[in-house]
Parts: sequence; C-alpha cells; structure tokens
Amino acid sequence: MRTAVVAAFLVTATVLVGNGSGRAVNEHGRDGELDINIWPMPESVSRGHRKLYLSPNFHLASEYADGSGVLKDAFSKMVNLLLMGHEASSNLSSFHLLQGLHVVILSPDHQLQYGTDESYKLLVPAPGKQDYAHLEAQTVYGALHGLQTFSQLCYFNSATSVIEVRMAPWTIIDQPRFSYRGLLIDTSRHYQPLSMIKKVIDAMSYAKLNVLHWHIVDTQSFPLEIPSYPKLWNGAFSVSERYTFSDAAEIVSYAERLGIHVLAEIDVPGHALSWGKGYPSLWPSKGCQQPLDVSNDFTFKVIDGILSDFSKIFKFKFVHLGGDEVDTSCWASTPHIAKWLKKHGMNESEAYQYFVLQAQKIALSHGYEIVNWEETFNNFGSKLSRKTVVHNWLGGGVAQQVVASGLRCIVSNQDKWYLDHLDTPWQDFYMNEPLTNITAIEQQKLVIGGQVCMWGETVDGSDIEQTIWPRAAAAAERLWTPYDKLAKNPSQVTGRLAHFRCLLNQRGVAAAPLAAPGRGAPLEPGSCYSQ
Repeated sequence: MRTAVVAAFLVTATVLVGNGSGRAVNEHGRDGELDINIWPMPESVSRGHRKLYLSPNFHLASEYADGSGVLKDAFSKMVNLLLMGHEASSNLSSFHLLQGLHVVILSPDHQLQYGTDESYKLLVPAPGKQDYAHLEAQTVYGALHGLQTFSQLCYFNSATSVIEVRMAPWTIIDQPRFSYRGLLIDTSRHYQPLSMIKKVIDAMSYAKLNVLHWHIVDTQSFPLEIPSYPKLWNGAFSVSERYTFSDAAEIVSYAERLGIHVLAEIDVPGHALSWGKGYPSLWPSKGCQQPLDVSNDFTFKVIDGILSDFSKIFKFKFVHLGGDEVDTSCWASTPHIAKWLKKHGMNESEAYQYFVLQAQKIALSHGYEIVNWEETFNNFGSKLSRKTVVHNWLGGGVAQQVVASGLRCIVSNQDKWYLDHLDTPWQDFYMNEPLTNITAIEQQKLVIGGQVCMWGETVDGSDIEQTIWPRAAAAAERLWTPYDKLAKNPSQVTGRLAHFRCLLNQRGVAAAPLAAPGRGAPLEPGSCYSQ
C-alpha cells in the first residue's frame, strides 16, 4: 500500500544514548530512574532506558483517508506543542533518528458518536531498531488520544534545541474506563469568550476528557441566538456578550475535531427567568418570573423551537434538560396557573412532573436521549423515559439507586467534583469513585461516567482556567485509567500531576499550582515542578 506522507516539520538530532549506565538525569536534575510522566496513566505501559531523537523531517505517515484533515491537523498541532514556541536547531547528526510516526486507523468511519472506540496502541522503538514509531487505533479519535500520549513522551531540550524521547522503547496499550468523561462550563453567570471556550476544549483534549457540558443559559442570562425565537437572546447581559448560532456551530465543530462531544443544556422549568426578557408571557407573572409557565402552551412551543434548532448543530446523542431546584410557589400564587392546576386535577408537584415529562417528549421527538439532574429521579424516577440519564449532583448514594432502577447515571457529586467549591483540593477530585458501593457488573455498566462542573458565579475569562486545572485533570485520570491502576493514595501521583500541570502551563493553559486551594498563585519562587 502507498504510504502518504502528509506533514513534515523541522526538528533536530543529537546522540542516541543516555549516560551509558542505563540511568538518566531527569528534568529536575536528580540522578535516578526517570518517572513515567504520562497523564492520565494508560491501561498498560512498558518502557526502556534509552533516548531517541526526532529527525529534522519527522513526519506523519498514514494510509488513512483523512478527508476532513482531523489526523493531519492533530499531528501538526502536536509538533507545535512539542516545540513550545522555540526554534529547533537545524544541525544534523550522523546518528540514527526517528523519522516519523506511522499511524494505522482500522475503521474508515470518521463520524464522532457516543461510544466511539477510543482505544489505541503506541509503539516507540529502541534506538537503531526502526525508523518509525507506530500508532494503531480502531478510529481516528483513538489515534488522537495516542498522539496526546506520544506528546507526553517527548521533551524539548533547550540546551540542544532538540526534541527527544526518553526511556525508549515504549509499548503502550490504552483505552478509557468510562465512555463519558465530562467538564461543565457555565456561560450564563458570566459570559465566556469564544477564544476561552476553545482553550478549555484544547486542555480537555490534553487530559483525555471527551464531553463539554455547555450550560448555556440560566436565570441570569440567555446569551445564545435561537433562530426560531430570536428575542430569547434579549436576555443576554449585553449585545456583545452573545453567541450567534454560527458561533455555537463553530464550538461544536472545533470540539469534534479533537474528539470531544458538546452536550447542550437548557434547564427547565426552573433557572429560566432570562427567557422572559424577550418573551414575557413565559413568566407566570411580571412579579413572579420563574419557573416557566406550565399552563401556557407557548412555553412548550418555545422549548420545541429551541430543541429543533439545537438538533441542527448539537449532534451529540444527548441533550440536557436540567430539571433541578424547581420552586413551584409561583405556580400556586399566580391565579391563572392555579386555575389551570385545578382544572387538570394537579398539585404543584404533579405539575413539575408534567412539565419535565413534556419536555422529555419534545426532546425525544427531535432524536435526542435525555439527561436530567437528579431531582427528577428523586421525585418521580419511575415516570421518566427509559432513555433518561440521571445526572447525580447532590451527594452520595443516588447513583446506586439510579442504576438499581435500570436507568443510566452520570456522577458529579458536588462535595467532590464541583470546581466552584474552592475548598475542595485536587486529592478529593482524584479519590472520588463513581462506582462506590455499586458491585453488580450490569449495574456498573449503567454508570456511563462522570463529570466535573465549573459553575460560573465566580469565574469569567480571567480565572476560569486556573479554577478548572489541575483539579479537573485529577478527575480525568479517575475516569480514564483502569480502577486497578489508579493510585490508592493521591500522594503517589503528586509528582506526576505536578508535571502535567507544568505541561499545561507550557501549552498556554493557566493551570494553578497543586498547592493552591482551588485556585491560586505560587507561594514562593521555585521550579514549576515543585509547586
């Protein structure tokens, strides 16, 4: 078969051996065995003790029909990250060099879908054995994870201006533990610029997270253009703090090219005061403005219009319909709604159930399966569509009940996985186990994964990254790495996570020091690796 060389980048070369003793000096200058600084830790890793150096023409070689350019772009981006903004030396060496990375992708399907195979196998040869490293994956999205891992094996040596691979040869076999590995961002409490959302997506790909849960609208603002109901974004903070429909499509496309799904959320019937800025009839009354008016057919027409528009750009299997923290007192105190309740023989709790189930039916009609916050399950779980995924957030024990009922679950318990809780240290993020007290294999399969949540009350473009990272990365290893390979004590991974945090910094991500409580600045002068 013809091998297509699709990219080449100048790097450089130097000698191919370590210090001659089979031992090496790590980046901190301490003599001894180098640690395996890969995050998250792969399923299986073996390595040697030699060094490799990338050829001046290190390139991607693949027979994959990369019509969309996903693989080529990812490779190009990886090499740029390895150079870290430095200019590589153009000096050549007579020693053997690693000429390129040969990528084999077994499936021609390039569509990103829920449950896409994300496994990969990476082989980096010993010096002088082969000219190419080899990466094999079932799908291009597994190959993207393999590129991320390969990038963490490489170091730019500033003293020689070369990119080197330490501890060769490498054999890495890897796949995720959970299919859903999420991060929530909230653009209602504070607007996040498109450039910042893309930076968050980039960092997610480095940590192998694969779902961006976009909590787009809430009580405070409605920043998204909805073509079917164009006055909805009158609820934005300002005309410059809005996302056009094409902006949203761009975010979805950008994420998809990195193997990341976008889960869009409209939180109904509560958390929706901003909807009425453009359409006041959605409010129960001017003096009592949420939850949305359950008695008004127009309310459900608007939800239908939103989800119809969503279906054109948000192609993920799921849509999030919220359903949490619904205070129904407005319904009881508003005469026309109280009259409607009486006519239909409903109390407030039954009207809450009615609303959620109506919204579910609309979502199903547009081809979505549904995610709802756990209050819907706690209040009327047996009534929910069997295509519901229950999103746990209030605390422990709920996931066990959800899967025992046969429904799927996402774990985001706020005591451990809420990033806005600045007093929750990274160690708690690492040790939070989604399958706690769930022992039956079939029930474990119903926990599709977990998610950390960056609620937006105290974050905007100035501090979101340092609040997310590195704590989200601690949870990312919990969601990716096999349970038996996870550290039993977070102190065992402190150095490796610190290394990953420094890698994020080198890549332009404002990740906070590990010692910071939630987010913060370095305490004193020193190496990045010791903070």
